[in-house]
Amino acid sequence: MRHKFLFSVFVIFFILVFIALGSWQIIRLNWKENLILEIQNSLKNPPVELTSSNLENYLKIKTSGSLDLEKQIYLYSLNETGTPGFEVINPYSINDNNYLINRGWIPFEKKDSKDLNIFDESDITGTLKLQGRKNIFKPDNDLKENYWFSLNRDDILKFTGKEFSQYIIYLDGNYQTPKPKKITANISNNHLKYALTWFSLAIS
Repeated sequence: MRHKFLFSVFVIFFILVFIALGSWQIIRLNWKENLILEIQNSLKNPPVELTSSNLENYLKIKTSGSLDLEKQIYLYSLNETGTPGFEVINPYSINDNNYLINRGWIPFEKKDSKDLNIFDESDITGTLKLQGRKNIFKPDNDLKENYWFSLNRDDILKFTGKEFSQYIIYLDGNYQTPKPKKITANISNNHLKYALTWFSLAIS
């Protein structure tokens, strides 16, 4: 009898745990759907002047400034078809404020090409995006060879001698080299699937 009671307590405990986890995923689902809607609405808006706007994630902006080609960063990345190459990232000064501007993707053989220096720095449009955290599984950056796997803030300071905004400007426009990265609201949203999994385990 005692064993049956303990077993019942054990089962009820895990049922409650599974229901709690499923409920948490429903909360996360609602949060993620609201975030995606907010991003979609932001991306539909016309660009605003960066220097007179509050910085926000996915804010479309227009601005002018000074591009630093001497401290150009080559960040390892895959393009939309899965081909490895680099994202070209430059320090960009606007008045007394420093930003990093992601100009887009190039194949490996284009690294250090003079074609990359042809750029109108005085009139750009782009999208602000808050810099994400470094993936712990990525290799360390090779500053000597200018071969980057992450935008580590300490490495950026060593390489450029400057500190930058947490917001990165992703260039918009019909450029071919580098080819700008398209910013969308396509964010992973698997919370409904996770919730159904936990509720199914509770029922089982």
